[in-house]
Amino acid sequence: MKYIKFKPQLKCALIASLIGFSAISDACTRIVYLGNNQQIITARSMDWKDEIATNLWIFPRGMDRNGAIAEHALKWTSKYGSVIASGYDVSTTDGVNEKGLVANLLWLAESQYPSKLTNNNGLSVSVWAQYMLDNFASVAEAIDYITEHPLAVVTDNVPGQKRLATLHLSLSDSSGDSAIIEYIDGKQVIHHSRNYQVMTNSPTYDKQLAMEEYWQGIGGLSFLPGTNRAADRFARASFYIKSIPKDSDTTTAIASVFSVIRNVSVPYGLTTEASPEISSTRWRTLYNHKHQLYFFESALTPNIFWTDLKKIDFSAETGQVKELKLGKEQRNIFSGDATNDYKVSKPFVFLGLNVDQLDY
Repeated sequence: MKYIKFKPQLKCALIASLIGFSAISDACTRIVYLGNNQQIITARSMDWKDEIATNLWIFPRGMDRNGAIAEHALKWTSKYGSVIASGYDVSTTDGVNEKGLVANLLWLAESQYPSKLTNNNGLSVSVWAQYMLDNFASVAEAIDYITEHPLAVVTDNVPGQKRLATLHLSLSDSSGDSAIIEYIDGKQVIHHSRNYQVMTNSPTYDKQLAMEEYWQGIGGLSFLPGTNRAADRFARASFYIKSIPKDSDTTTAIASVFSVIRNVSVPYGLTTEASPEISSTRWRTLYNHKHQLYFFESALTPNIFWTDLKKIDFSAETGQVKELKLGKEQRNIFSGDATNDYKVSKPFVFLGLNVDQLDY
């Protein structure tokens, strides 16, 4: 499989198309705050039209994994423990490992995954983010490895729906480094830079970067687009995450980043039949890399709560799989430090598929 790396190019025709762009996809936004004194924060919104059945999980080191496909699947044992948010309790859609590597899955309608598997490097999209959290301590380590050993990510229908799960993956770490990984025309595409602080949905990331250059020329204090479309959310998030103060104390920095991710969220209950890309924000996560705190905020509960990774036993010998049940539509109420509210549980089974399903 060929490895491709794009550099942004600004073209008038491209920008014109981006301004009018409206992708048919569910919406999410991911941002990275680069503050002073190693104050790095990653946040994301989960915008989804339907109930996504999310719970929080603790996974220790030493778990035996596979790519959840019938043939040519990757196999590994987790090197690092992690705290993750599940999707439908069949996939890892968001999370962080004990070394501070964060993985976020967002929708990308243009995704097209490999249709042939030959090198025992295949894995289902359901376990893609977890593979990164299990195996790598930093963005650079992950990108170096998959550049030399490209992954063959494959996909299946969204649970309960008749459409493929088409996703791209963002990584960030405690140094502030970032990467976005996509599959375009069946090939792995990597964008790697500390400057890549914002990611939304469509278009592909090379076009998002060109769009960012366009809005930098206008200046956010003069005008920012206000709709919930991915292109407009990208413009607002890019301006605000780079404009908020960088020398804030931890409490203020967390509040500032939460305010940015809320600014690009979609009001709960908002649906537009003619524009399925506009979906309600169901929950938000925020990870403070410096203090190892993983925050969760549901749209349907009044409190923010957090998991303190410093208090978790991730060891292979005594660590345990634990679950924090968030309830239907994440309505269960937690407040403050919820680390001790997790309960020992059997791990969920990652959604798999047979190789005969790869003929997209």
